[in-house]
Amino acid sequence: MKIVVIGGTGLIGSKLVSSLAEQGHEALAAAPSTGVNSITREGLAEAMSGAAVVVDVSNAPSWEDQAVLQFFQVSTGNLLAAEKAAGVKHHVVLSIVGSERLPENGYFRAKVAQEELIKQSGVPYTVVRATQFFEFVQGIAEAGAVGQEVHLSPALFQPVASDDVVAALTDVVLAQPANGTLEVAGPQAIPLDEMARRLLQVRGDSRKVVADVHARYFGAELDDKSLTPGAGARLGLVHFEDWLAGN
Repeated sequence: MKIVVIGGTGLIGSKLVSSLAEQGHEALAAAPSTGVNSITREGLAEAMSGAAVVVDVSNAPSWEDQAVLQFFQVSTGNLLAAEKAAGVKHHVVLSIVGSERLPENGYFRAKVAQEELIKQSGVPYTVVRATQFFEFVQGIAEAGAVGQEVHLSPALFQPVASDDVVAALTDVVLAQPANGTLEVAGPQAIPLDEMARRLLQVRGDSRKVVADVHARYFGAELDDKSLTPGAGARLGLVHFEDWLAGN
Protein backbone atom coordinates (compact mmCIF):
# COMPACT_ATOMS: atom_id res chain seq x y z
CA MET A 1 0.00 0.00 0.00
CA LYS A 2 1.29 3.45 -0.90
CA ILE A 3 1.26 5.90 2.02
CA VAL A 4 2.32 9.52 1.69
CA VAL A 5 3.79 11.04 4.85
CA ILE A 6 3.65 14.84 4.71
CA GLY A 7 6.47 16.10 6.91
CA GLY A 8 8.16 12.77 6.32
CA THR A 9 11.68 14.00 7.05
CA GLY A 10 10.96 15.34 10.57
CA LEU A 11 11.13 13.71 13.99
CA ILE A 12 7.85 11.80 13.75
CA GLY A 13 7.66 11.58 9.97
CA SER A 14 11.04 9.91 9.45
CA LYS A 15 10.30 7.32 12.13
CA LEU A 16 6.85 6.68 10.67
CA VAL A 17 8.24 6.17 7.17
CA SER A 18 10.68 3.59 8.55
CA SER A 19 7.95 1.85 10.58
CA LEU A 20 5.64 1.53 7.57
CA ALA A 21 8.46 0.41 5.27
CA GLU A 22 9.41 -2.31 7.76
CA GLN A 23 5.89 -3.68 7.38
CA GLY A 24 6.23 -3.85 3.61
CA HIS A 25 4.41 -0.67 2.61
CA GLU A 26 5.50 1.96 0.11
CA ALA A 27 6.00 4.94 2.39
CA LEU A 28 6.85 8.22 0.67
CA ALA A 29 8.62 10.88 2.75
CA ALA A 30 7.03 14.04 1.37
CA ALA A 31 8.65 17.37 2.24
CA PRO A 32 10.05 20.39 0.41
CA SER A 33 13.50 18.80 0.60
CA THR A 34 12.19 15.75 -1.29
CA GLY A 35 10.35 17.80 -3.93
CA VAL A 36 6.86 17.85 -2.38
CA ASN A 37 5.57 21.18 -1.10
CA SER A 38 2.07 21.37 0.36
CA ILE A 39 2.08 25.19 0.23
CA THR A 40 3.19 25.73 -3.39
CA ARG A 41 1.70 22.34 -4.47
CA GLU A 42 4.99 21.45 -6.14
CA GLY A 43 5.10 17.67 -6.63
CA LEU A 44 1.82 17.19 -4.77
CA ALA A 45 -0.22 15.56 -7.53
CA GLU A 46 2.62 13.19 -8.38
CA ALA A 47 3.05 12.21 -4.73
CA MET A 48 -0.68 11.48 -4.33
CA SER A 49 -0.91 9.33 -7.42
CA GLY A 50 -1.79 5.78 -6.36
CA ALA A 51 -1.77 6.62 -2.66
CA ALA A 52 -4.28 4.95 -0.34
CA VAL A 53 -3.47 7.00 2.78
CA VAL A 54 -1.99 10.42 3.47
CA VAL A 55 -0.54 11.17 6.90
CA ASP A 56 0.10 14.80 7.78
CA VAL A 57 2.72 15.23 10.51
CA SER A 58 4.07 18.49 9.12
CA ASN A 59 5.05 21.49 11.22
CA ALA A 60 4.80 25.18 10.44
CA PRO A 61 8.10 26.96 9.74
CA SER A 62 6.95 29.96 11.81
CA TRP A 63 4.97 29.89 15.06
CA GLU A 64 3.81 33.51 14.82
CA ASP A 65 0.05 33.47 15.29
CA GLN A 66 -1.08 34.53 11.81
CA ALA A 67 1.73 32.70 10.01
CA VAL A 68 1.02 29.36 11.66
CA LEU A 69 -2.72 29.68 11.03
CA GLN A 70 -2.12 30.48 7.38
CA PHE A 71 0.31 27.58 7.01
CA PHE A 72 -2.08 24.94 8.31
CA GLN A 73 -5.06 26.35 6.44
CA VAL A 74 -3.29 26.56 3.08
CA SER A 75 -1.35 23.33 3.45
CA THR A 76 -4.34 21.31 4.61
CA GLY A 77 -6.58 22.77 1.91
CA ASN A 78 -4.07 21.85 -0.79
CA LEU A 79 -3.62 18.35 0.60
CA LEU A 80 -7.34 17.63 0.78
CA ALA A 81 -7.92 18.89 -2.77
CA ALA A 82 -5.09 16.75 -4.11
CA GLU A 83 -6.37 13.73 -2.17
CA LYS A 84 -9.87 14.09 -3.64
CA ALA A 85 -8.43 14.30 -7.15
CA ALA A 86 -6.30 11.20 -6.57
CA GLY A 87 -8.98 9.16 -4.80
CA VAL A 88 -7.13 8.86 -1.49
CA LYS A 89 -9.23 6.89 1.00
CA HIS A 90 -7.89 8.03 4.38
CA HIS A 91 -6.44 11.28 5.70
CA VAL A 92 -4.58 10.99 9.02
CA VAL A 93 -3.40 14.09 10.86
CA LEU A 94 -1.29 14.45 13.99
CA SER A 95 -2.68 17.11 16.31
CA ILE A 96 -2.35 18.10 19.97
CA VAL A 97 -4.25 17.03 23.10
CA GLY A 98 -6.03 19.99 24.67
CA SER A 99 -5.81 22.33 21.67
CA GLU A 100 -9.34 23.64 22.10
CA ARG A 101 -8.79 24.23 25.83
CA LEU A 102 -6.00 26.79 25.35
CA PRO A 103 -7.27 29.36 22.84
CA GLU A 104 -4.65 31.88 24.04
CA ASN A 105 -2.05 29.78 22.21
CA GLY A 106 -1.91 30.71 18.52
CA TYR A 107 -0.41 27.37 17.50
CA PHE A 108 -3.22 25.50 19.24
CA ARG A 109 -5.82 27.71 17.54
CA ALA A 110 -4.24 26.86 14.20
CA LYS A 111 -4.40 23.12 14.92
CA VAL A 112 -8.08 23.39 15.83
CA ALA A 113 -8.70 25.20 12.52
CA GLN A 114 -6.80 22.47 10.69
CA GLU A 115 -8.92 19.77 12.30
CA GLU A 116 -12.12 21.56 11.31
CA LEU A 117 -11.05 21.74 7.66
CA ILE A 118 -10.44 18.00 7.67
CA LYS A 119 -13.75 17.16 9.35
CA GLN A 120 -15.68 19.23 6.82
CA SER A 121 -13.79 18.00 3.75
CA GLY A 122 -15.67 14.81 3.01
CA VAL A 123 -12.42 12.83 2.93
CA PRO A 124 -12.48 9.89 5.39
CA TYR A 125 -10.18 10.86 8.23
CA THR A 126 -8.66 10.12 11.61
CA VAL A 127 -7.35 12.84 13.92
CA VAL A 128 -4.63 11.57 16.26
CA ARG A 129 -4.12 13.99 19.13
CA ALA A 130 -0.91 13.45 21.07
CA THR A 131 0.40 15.09 24.20
CA GLN A 132 3.77 16.87 24.01
CA PHE A 133 6.78 14.72 23.24
CA PHE A 134 9.53 14.02 25.78
CA GLU A 135 11.88 15.62 23.27
CA PHE A 136 10.12 18.97 23.82
CA VAL A 137 10.47 19.18 27.62
CA GLN A 138 13.84 20.95 27.37
CA GLY A 139 12.37 23.61 25.11
CA ILE A 140 9.41 24.09 27.43
CA ALA A 141 11.81 24.59 30.31
CA GLU A 142 13.79 27.17 28.34
CA ALA A 143 10.58 29.05 27.57
CA GLY A 144 10.06 29.46 31.33
CA ALA A 145 13.60 30.66 32.05
CA VAL A 146 13.93 33.86 34.08
CA GLY A 147 17.60 34.52 34.76
CA GLN A 148 18.93 31.57 36.77
CA GLU A 149 15.44 30.27 37.52
CA VAL A 150 12.88 28.38 35.46
CA HIS A 151 9.28 29.29 36.26
CA LEU A 152 6.78 26.61 35.29
CA SER A 153 3.24 25.64 36.17
CA PRO A 154 2.76 22.73 38.59
CA ALA A 155 -0.23 21.57 36.51
CA LEU A 156 -0.25 17.92 35.49
CA PHE A 157 1.60 17.12 32.29
CA GLN A 158 1.56 13.77 30.49
CA PRO A 159 4.07 13.84 27.63
CA VAL A 160 4.83 10.84 25.48
CA ALA A 161 7.81 9.26 23.75
CA SER A 162 7.95 9.97 20.03
CA ASP A 163 8.34 6.23 19.41
CA ASP A 164 4.99 5.60 21.12
CA VAL A 165 3.35 8.23 18.91
CA VAL A 166 4.80 6.54 15.83
CA ALA A 167 3.49 3.16 16.98
CA ALA A 168 0.00 4.64 17.40
CA LEU A 169 0.12 6.36 14.02
CA THR A 170 1.24 3.14 12.35
CA ASP A 171 -1.76 1.30 13.73
CA VAL A 172 -4.13 4.10 12.68
CA VAL A 173 -2.72 4.25 9.16
CA LEU A 174 -3.26 0.52 8.68
CA ALA A 175 -6.81 0.59 10.09
CA GLN A 176 -10.06 1.93 8.66
CA PRO A 177 -10.77 5.68 9.05
CA ALA A 178 -12.29 6.49 12.44
CA ASN A 179 -13.93 9.70 11.18
CA GLY A 180 -13.20 10.88 14.69
CA THR A 181 -10.44 11.70 17.14
CA LEU A 182 -8.07 9.41 19.05
CA GLU A 183 -5.75 10.53 21.86
CA VAL A 184 -2.24 9.31 22.63
CA ALA A 185 -0.37 10.16 25.83
CA GLY A 186 2.46 9.01 28.03
CA PRO A 187 1.89 6.40 30.73
CA GLN A 188 2.20 8.81 33.65
CA ALA A 189 0.95 12.30 34.56
CA ILE A 190 3.56 14.39 36.39
CA PRO A 191 3.49 18.09 37.41
CA LEU A 192 5.19 20.09 34.67
CA ASP A 193 7.62 21.78 37.05
CA GLU A 194 8.67 18.43 38.51
CA MET A 195 9.29 16.93 35.10
CA ALA A 196 11.51 19.84 34.10
CA ARG A 197 13.31 19.62 37.45
CA ARG A 198 14.17 15.96 36.79
CA LEU A 199 15.36 16.74 33.29
CA LEU A 200 17.64 19.59 34.32
CA GLN A 201 19.07 17.57 37.20
CA VAL A 202 19.95 14.65 34.92
CA ARG A 203 21.58 17.03 32.45
CA GLY A 204 23.62 18.80 35.12
CA ASP A 205 21.75 22.08 34.84
CA SER A 206 21.91 23.90 38.18
CA ARG A 207 19.07 26.35 37.54
CA LYS A 208 16.27 26.31 40.11
CA VAL A 209 12.84 25.29 38.88
CA VAL A 210 10.11 27.37 40.55
CA ALA A 211 6.51 26.15 40.70
CA ASP A 212 4.31 29.07 39.70
CA VAL A 213 0.57 28.55 39.14
CA HIS A 214 0.50 31.74 37.06
CA ALA A 215 3.43 30.78 34.83
CA ARG A 216 2.21 30.78 31.27
CA TYR A 217 2.65 27.91 28.86
CA PHE A 218 3.20 29.71 25.54
CA GLY A 219 0.64 32.34 26.50
CA ALA A 220 -1.82 30.29 28.54
CA GLU A 221 -2.19 29.47 32.23
CA LEU A 222 -2.64 25.76 32.88
CA ASP A 223 -4.72 23.55 35.13
CA ASP A 224 -4.56 19.79 35.57
CA LYS A 225 -6.84 19.17 32.57
CA SER A 226 -5.22 21.57 30.10
CA LEU A 227 -2.66 19.18 28.63
CA THR A 228 -3.79 15.76 29.85
CA PRO A 229 -5.90 13.29 27.85
CA GLY A 230 -9.44 12.18 28.45
CA ALA A 231 -10.68 8.72 29.32
CA GLY A 232 -9.93 6.09 26.72
CA ALA A 233 -6.64 7.55 25.50
CA ARG A 234 -3.98 5.17 24.22
CA LEU A 235 -1.10 5.28 26.70
CA GLY A 236 2.49 4.77 25.62
CA LEU A 237 4.86 2.23 27.10
CA VAL A 238 7.95 4.41 27.64
CA HIS A 239 8.22 6.17 31.01
CA PHE A 240 9.97 9.53 31.29
CA GLU A 241 12.71 8.15 33.55
CA ASP A 242 13.52 5.42 31.04
CA TRP A 243 13.60 7.94 28.22
CA LEU A 244 15.92 10.16 30.26
CA ALA A 245 18.27 7.26 30.87
CA GLY A 246 18.55 6.67 27.14
CA ASN A 247 18.94 10.32 26.20
